[in-house]
Amino acid sequence: MDNLIYLTAGELASAIQKREVSSAEVVEAFLARIAACNPALNALVTVDEVGAREAAARADEALARGERPGPLHGVPVTFKDVFETAGLRTTAGHRPLAGNVPGQDATVVARLRAAGAIVLGKTNLPELAMDTQCANALFGITRNPWDPERTPGGSSGGEAAALAAGMTPLGVGSDLGGSVRIPAHFCGVFSLKPTEGRIPMTGHIPPLPGTMNWIRHLAVAGPMARSVADLRLALTILAGPDGKDPSALPVPLAATPGRALKDCRVAWTDDIGGLPVSADTREALGRLADGLAAAGCRVERAHPPDFDWDAIWRTYGGLVGVLLAAQVPLPLRAVLRSLGGLIFRKDPVTRAGSRRVTAGMKSYFDLLEQRDRWTRSLEGFLAGVDAWLLPVSSAPAFPHRKTGRINAPLEVDGVAIPGHLATLGMTCPFNLTGSPVVVLPMGRSRDGLPMGCQVVGRRWADAALLDVAEAVSEVTGPFVPPPQPG
Repeated sequence: MDNLIYLTAGELASAIQKREVSSAEVVEAFLARIAACNPALNALVTVDEVGAREAAARADEALARGERPGPLHGVPVTFKDVFETAGLRTTAGHRPLAGNVPGQDATVVARLRAAGAIVLGKTNLPELAMDTQCANALFGITRNPWDPERTPGGSSGGEAAALAAGMTPLGVGSDLGGSVRIPAHFCGVFSLKPTEGRIPMTGHIPPLPGTMNWIRHLAVAGPMARSVADLRLALTILAGPDGKDPSALPVPLAATPGRALKDCRVAWTDDIGGLPVSADTREALGRLADGLAAAGCRVERAHPPDFDWDAIWRTYGGLVGVLLAAQVPLPLRAVLRSLGGLIFRKDPVTRAGSRRVTAGMKSYFDLLEQRDRWTRSLEGFLAGVDAWLLPVSSAPAFPHRKTGRINAPLEVDGVAIPGHLATLGMTCPFNLTGSPVVVLPMGRSRDGLPMGCQVVGRRWADAALLDVAEAVSEVTGPFVPPPQPG
């Protein structure tokens, strides 16, 4: 078969099961693509060539024996290097973990293996997944396949770059404030941040192995792909409690009949609390709204009437600050609070985080009360529409910056704004509310860079949201590969 590397995971699984191509041929095609593109892009930091070839041979032998295949039988997949993989290095981009080889799989890894998938390798990220670009001292910088001088985003940047460049058909990332959505937007691929609690986080780093689990809120694992169909396929495999992560709840993933655009009602906005949005982004979102209306979808420009973006940013930042402080010695917290107030005075997210590092229990529960308030507000709004469309970030992918300069100003159409706010100001509110979000590519900027759109749905209605996102993708169009990745 031609062009194996840009078939979807579902298409590859079907072709393997019909014996139109062998798993061994598919694995070799991706290994060849990695050899050709990865030296320039540095998206994959660990490639298990031997293990992948052996697993492909076993997959082909199993089909020959007539064994019943799983939904991803013989399909290679990759994982952000925060998910433990038995017998395969897992570092989270953290030097002390350079030689860490877990003895067990993270739940997301185990579930994809059980579905027949083959672990091809691990993808790059910022150290401990704490940046919106993709570089660390252990493995260096990952480059965007659309423009190597720009970041693929973070923290699941390696995964998005590998998907866009045809080095993997399906991956799994994680998202604390936008980490599967920002890279999908920057690299022109698809991603799903599921409802918080939908997919177990067992085997995710951070927390560091053997330490207290301080990530009790906000973070999720989510699939990244080149189609909505693959996001749905991955979710059906990954969803549900594992008996190890108590925050993963037994809420059924209800089957849905699909949606036609004429039966959908969506709201959209590019007004994000006064946060600058590039002209390219606004124009693309406006064209999408017009295209949906022309296709028969009921479209309105709207947002929750009491949605206070600045207060939401403060609540999100404060909750992150409380969680991070659980690892920090008490004397250092006071120092961080003082410094943060000076360094981050123009950014409500990081300023609130630094102020809350010394918070007590009353402050913590106050933040949870605020979280409940914003969740109720968004859920009430979404009760009247099938989805809410809005930008992913203020602008397309930005040029590489020095690691650690997470809040260095970014210029958006001549306006300088804190980098942290420009990148995750539009994504972190939905970590706060725990809402599911799909990112779809919606075109390219004047500079030829991909731009994505967030499609937000009601909590626990992940399957219904994917139906709406698939209908919307009839207007936004399919995945388009970069002209010359790598």
